[in-house]
Amino acid sequence: MSSGMTGLPAQSLRGVPELKYINADNLVRYRAIMRFFYQEYKKLRYWLKPEEVYEALLVWKVWPDYTLDMCQNDLNQLVEWQNLTSRHDGGRSSTLEEYLKKKMQYFLRPYSIEIERLLESLEKVTGFGGSLEASLFDTIAEKLFQIRGEHHELDGEQALELWNTLYRSFVSLHENAADYMASLHTARAEEMMVAESFLIFKEKLTDYLQNFVQALQRSAYQIEGNLLRVNDSVRDMFLERVVEGELNKPRLEEAPEREELLDELRQGWTNIRRWFVGEGNSPSELTLLERATKDAIARIVRSAIRIQERKRSGLSRKKELEHLARWFHDMDTVDDAHRLAAFAFGLFPTRHLQGEDLRDSDQADMSSWDERPMIRMLRSRSRKRGSRPQSEPVRNNEERKQREREAFRLKQAEERRMLEEMLRRGRVRISELGVVTTKERLRLLQWISRCMTAGRTHAFVTPEGVRIRLAHTRAVERTVLRSEDGELEMADYELYFTLAEAESLQEAAAATELQLEEGGEVGWHQEQ
Repeated sequence: MSSGMTGLPAQSLRGVPELKYINADNLVRYRAIMRFFYQEYKKLRYWLKPEEVYEALLVWKVWPDYTLDMCQNDLNQLVEWQNLTSRHDGGRSSTLEEYLKKKMQYFLRPYSIEIERLLESLEKVTGFGGSLEASLFDTIAEKLFQIRGEHHELDGEQALELWNTLYRSFVSLHENAADYMASLHTARAEEMMVAESFLIFKEKLTDYLQNFVQALQRSAYQIEGNLLRVNDSVRDMFLERVVEGELNKPRLEEAPEREELLDELRQGWTNIRRWFVGEGNSPSELTLLERATKDAIARIVRSAIRIQERKRSGLSRKKELEHLARWFHDMDTVDDAHRLAAFAFGLFPTRHLQGEDLRDSDQADMSSWDERPMIRMLRSRSRKRGSRPQSEPVRNNEERKQREREAFRLKQAEERRMLEEMLRRGRVRISELGVVTTKERLRLLQWISRCMTAGRTHAFVTPEGVRIRLAHTRAVERTVLRSEDGELEMADYELYFTLAEAESLQEAAAATELQLEEGGEVGWHQEQ
């Protein structure tokens, strides 16, 4: 706690007696006097006499039976609270009473001016207010560009003017945008968004928000780029010029300390950088504002849709539905009915189901209606409890196991026959194969792929003991592999088939048959 308080000056922690008149016992009289002084101050009338104040309060009828002595006492009290300062009126006296009585004039102190200015602003507050001023982005981007390119040419007065324009635009953008976005979340805004009259205002509000987002997106990268290009040395040089311009201004009060003013300017620059660029891993305030504006647009659109749906829900669509039903009845073919349904109802919501890829062909243009369906049981998501499900017995998968075992045996037999044929040839060239089946084409491409990834040897050994080697891996000659399901243009590879010494083809086939007969698992998993 103490570390956070070390930098606070004593002035920030003192009491504020200037605020006592706001909640004093005779606050009506005190506030009326202070408001009169403030109104005259704006008219450039600074020193006022008690008689002038008294006449104004009589016109306003602030207090019944108000006298000049009461007004004088109120003025003395305000002087004691440091709201007013007084001086002797050295004018000539017209009567003996005026000569004997010391005449005074009164003047507003700086604290009181700011207090009255704040109270006047608070009286005008009816909501959050605020606005989304897109032009401020262009002003900020332009001023940052001038700082980046002309910082060494600016004198103190020019640098001060440039900084004041930049920081005022930034503060105005931040405060007005925050107030406007907050106004969209008030109870009054919620009530407005459910009324039918909101539909008239919806388009104008949506365009206003969209234009702001577009201006934000257009200038955000430009502002961020200029901030990133202004390094610490350029920033310090520019802020030194700003301090020089501020200290050179002629003033009657005591000038601020140079280091204190420079620290304040650096903090302002840090605020601008954090707002547009961000700090660390946290997103920038600009990003949050863009996200909030887009959310507001989506919320407005949703509210308008709900209002329109509510208006339509009270209308009977019986005649429209009867006309549509007769239209469907008069369709000659199912395809025409499908087209009419597409125009009338559009696309239905899709559901994405995950399953195995059971495609029987590699054709890219094959319609999904021509492929085998994947049957999946869908579980009801209803929260209503149905009847208690009966216990299901353990499934007997012997038939499925037998089918898969038989399918695997046939697959192995086909692969053995193809390997025996390739062993008999010894050497096979793609251009010499002729027309092959789909399974043979897939197997050839698989062998070529395994050889290409086998390292320097470009060869591998199959589980049956056959060694397959690929020659001329960088072949430039092209050929066409013709298959039952199409033609494939590819390099004219050459494959060599030899029997490995470890195990013969017949022995491998016998071992596979023995494993299948004993109920072993070959390439598939047994389900319980």
